[in-house]
Amino acid sequence: MNYKELFYIALRLITSPARTWEEISLQDRRKVFMAFVYPMIGLCGLSVFIGSLIRMGWSEPQSFQYAMTRCCAVAVSLFGGYFLAAYLINGLCVRMLGMVSDIPLVQQFAGYALAVVFLMKMVIGILPDFYIIALLFQFYTVYVVWEGSGKVMRIAEKERLRFTILSSVLLIVCPAMVEWIFNQLTAALN
Repeated sequence: MNYKELFYIALRLITSPARTWEEISLQDRRKVFMAFVYPMIGLCGLSVFIGSLIRMGWSEPQSFQYAMTRCCAVAVSLFGGYFLAAYLINGLCVRMLGMVSDIPLVQQFAGYALAVVFLMKMVIGILPDFYIIALLFQFYTVYVVWEGSGKVMRIAEKERLRFTILSSVLLIVCPAMVEWIFNQLTAALN
């Protein structure tokens, strides 16, 4: 895995999303899993694990358990949130826009549209004091989704705003909801 290329794609999605989405639309749709989503989830989990160990210290076994629990919560939330958002966006396309169901296309779109969320999870994992700034910056996802909705999803101009808002909400809320459920279950089972 070329992590330099991974961060290059993520940063290009933030700095020039229109051109990057055009390049993404030419790629194999199934490439998104191995080339972007899974490595980004792994890096997010790793950053949360390292950040948790730095905050809690290395001396006690509870610090390692806490770090592993936080790492798992982030990995599960991003993994589950990604697939849940992709499924719901596909349903949105079918019901609201009358499009044909195309799960690989929507998974490609959702995977790359989560670039901002992935980068923010990495930053918050290492530097939790930037939580408020990261929450605000997460709404940049709306612009990334706006550009991707036209280039990759080929949404008609009259439906593009509604699709962008609903998809952005799903992409931001689904991982957060899965993480909240995971944390509630972890607390209840401990």
